[in-house]
Amino acid sequence: MKLVGQYDSPYTRRVAISLHMLGFGFENIRLSVFGDAAKMQQINPLIRIPALTLDDGEVLIDSAAILDWLDETVGTERALMANSGAARRKILRIIAIATGAIDKAMGISYERYRRPPEKMHQPWINRLSEQLNGALSTLEAYPLTPWLMGDRLTQADITVAAMIGYLQLYLPDFLPIDRYSNLALLSCRCEAEPAFMASLPTPEDIGGNIDEARQAITRLQGRVAR
Repeated sequence: MKLVGQYDSPYTRRVAISLHMLGFGFENIRLSVFGDAAKMQQINPLIRIPALTLDDGEVLIDSAAILDWLDETVGTERALMANSGAARRKILRIIAIATGAIDKAMGISYERYRRPPEKMHQPWINRLSEQLNGALSTLEAYPLTPWLMGDRLTQADITVAAMIGYLQLYLPDFLPIDRYSNLALLSCRCEAEPAFMASLPTPEDIGGNIDEARQAITRLQGRVAR
């Protein structure tokens, strides 16, 4: 199998982490939706990551669809998502909040790093920031026992930690430890897992100044939260 996408994308990273946790062998093809748009369009007409090319050539797109296929393939006993009932609804709610936070964070990141300064619209940034802070406060309130769903790491933990990782890379000012100590603890626990360590972005993924990129990866590893 081939997983297409860079690991600084929280959507690609949550798929990579899940692949490692469930024992799938795969090759990572690190294409960027900005730098490799023409190649990406041949894989996904939406020019979005991630995409997963199966051994028979079928291409799965959208991280939620890929994760659903992974769980279906390994069966309910090993799946990272509860099969039904209240547990499934809780995981889906946490994931919805976390992925919503990712989308708002990406919007802010786009405004900060890609839009010309003279075209930035501060009221829109304020709106995105309000939504992101609301999502973080809601996720902070979930108790860890030691994971979000009890004694077993699930897709809820993976997706929330991938979201935190993205913020640590690009918007660390949104994660003051004194405000989000619970999320910092979850990030530390997750980033210590082998599947997370195997799915760290590289400085090349992040781009920009190499020293700043390495500092961002250090934040992602959770050292500032310890």
